[in-house]
Amino acid sequence: MHILITGAAGMLGAKLAQSLATDPPASLTRMTLVDVVAPRPPSGSPVATVAATLDITDPKAVAARLAKRPEVIFHLAAVVSGEAETDFDKGYAVNFDGTRSLFEAIRALPDYHPRVIFASSIAVFGAPFPETIPDEFAAAPLTSYGAQKAMGELMLADYTRKGVFDGVGIRLPTICVRPGRPNKAASGFFSNILREPLAGQEAVLPVSLDVRHWFASPRAAVGFFRHALAMDLSTIGPRRNLTMPGLCVTVGDEIEALRRVGGDGAVALIRHEPDPAIARIVAGWPTRFDASRAERLGFAADVSFDAIVEAHVQEELGGVVAA
Repeated sequence: MHILITGAAGMLGAKLAQSLATDPPASLTRMTLVDVVAPRPPSGSPVATVAATLDITDPKAVAARLAKRPEVIFHLAAVVSGEAETDFDKGYAVNFDGTRSLFEAIRALPDYHPRVIFASSIAVFGAPFPETIPDEFAAAPLTSYGAQKAMGELMLADYTRKGVFDGVGIRLPTICVRPGRPNKAASGFFSNILREPLAGQEAVLPVSLDVRHWFASPRAAVGFFRHALAMDLSTIGPRRNLTMPGLCVTVGDEIEALRRVGGDGAVALIRHEPDPAIARIVAGWPTRFDASRAERLGFAADVSFDAIVEAHVQEELGGVVAA
C-alpha cells in the first residue's frame, strides 16, 4: 500500500506520518509526504518515504504527484480558520480550489479508485444551534473556512457517489493542545492558554471563561485518521462525512485542568485581554455534538480533559512542567 499525505508538514500531518511509520499497517510499503514546504520524514521508519513540496493550488503539479497512484490519500492540506477569514483569496484557493484540483486529478486517471480521507471541521456548522448538534443538522457555516470545508464535504460525497474514489470526511473537533508555536487559527487560544503556561510562558486569553467548545487531542485526531484508513467504508452508507467524538468543556474547565496538572503557577501565567473579533468568530461555532454515529463505527474520543493536558506534557515536554 502506498499512502499520500497532503499537508504533511503541518502538526497533524507530521504526527500522522510518524504514527504510520512507527506502527505501520501490515500492507504499507511506501509513504509520500507533501506540503507547500518540504515535510520532515518521520524518524526510525521502516517504510520507504518520500518528502516533497507541492502547491495544492497548481492542478498540473497535483496531477503529476498522483501519477504514482497512491492507494490511500489523506487530504490534510488547508489554510487555517483565522487566515482563511482574513485572506479570502488564499482561503478559497487552497481549501476549495486545491481540494477540487486533487479530486479532479483522481478522476482524470483511468481505472484508479483510491480511498480518500478528508480532514474537515466542525466549522461547517453555523449558529443558531440546538443544544446538541446531530450529524443530520444542516451545514450552514458562518465563516469562510467553514464554507470551504462544507464545499469540500459536498464534493467528497458526490465524487464518492459517482465512483471516482471511496471517500470519508473526518469532521475534527478543535485540536488541543497543539504543540509548537501559535498559528493563525481563530481557535488557537484554546491551546495557547495551556501550552505556553506549561512551558513557563505567559498566554493571552481573548474570550470569557464560560465559552464552551468541542475538543480532541492530537493523539485522538491521529486515531481518527488511522481508524478511517482501516475501517470497512461500506458500513458508512451514502452520508460520507462524520462528526468525530470529542469532549465538551468550557475555557474555565480547561484552566482548572491546567491547574490540576501544572499547578497554580501555570494558571497565573494566563492574562485576560478580551478580543471582540475573536469572540465574535467563536460565538458562531458549535459547542456540543451527538457523535454516536461515528462512535458506532469505532471512532473514540479522549477520556478526559486532564488526560489531554497530561498527554501534552508527556509527549511534548518530556513529562516536565516548567511553570
